[in-house]
This record gives sequence, C-alpha cells and structure tokens, in this order.
Amino acid sequence: MQGKIIAVCTSKNKGERKKNVGKANLLVGLGLEGDAHAGFKHRQVSLLALESIEKMRKMGLDVHPGDFAENITTEGLNLPVLPIGTKLKIGDVLMEVSQIGKECHTRCNIYYQAGDCVMPKEGIFAIVITGGLVANGDTIEVIESV
Repeated sequence: MQGKIIAVCTSKNKGERKKNVGKANLLVGLGLEGDAHAGFKHRQVSLLALESIEKMRKMGLDVHPGDFAENITTEGLNLPVLPIGTKLKIGDVLMEVSQIGKECHTRCNIYYQAGDCVMPKEGIFAIVITGGLVANGDTIEVIESV
C-alpha cells in the first residue's frame, strides 16, 4: 500500500497552523527539523490525509494542508486504520506509527468554525527511526503493519 506526500509543513510555534515548506529534514528521535513540535516523545511527526481535509471542505471550510497542524499531508492512504507499530517508508526515511488520533484538551478554531475537527479522529503520529529529507510528491509506503 502506498500514497503520496502532498505537503510537508512546519511552524515556529505550537498552537498555530503550519505552513507548507515543500521539503524538510526528518531527524531521528525528534521529528521535522525546525518544527515547534519536534522532540515530542512518541508524537514526533503528525500525518493527516488530504481526504480528511476534503471532508472539512465539504462542510464549507476553507482549509488547506497544514491548517490542522499536521507535519505531513498524504494522499491515497487510509491513515487511521494503520495499527500502532506500522512502518512507513519515504525514500530512505523510516517511521513507525506510534498513536492514532489524539485527545483535544481545548477546542481549536477549526472545531468552532465547523463544529468538528478531523485531526483528533483521523490524524496519526509517528516516531522517526531513520532520518532524511522528505518532500512534496515523495511516495510514502506502508512496508510493515502489525
């Protein structure tokens, strides 16, 4: 099973939308170089499918990759069904799924605009096992699921 990277996004500060920077270096045990969330234990890299963003667009929101604070926006992969421990490969980079969804302790702006948000249910998190450069257009491959 494989998909494609649509956007690689970072932000300088937590709690803000991320910007598509086109490419970034994934650092072992940390996450995306230059991102405010790098080094966050088992949630080093966040991923969300473009298909999930499209659901919010159908609710009338003008949202884009990075608006849900995800690091990597994918297309063609059903991310929330991947079990914890699944390995993801992007070129030489290897990540392992460490969490499906997340608990939102405070409601974000997206939630207040639409009455819902896809990241807590459909976003996933991963740790970086082998680092390297990832870029828009790269293939992301599920190489092992548990």
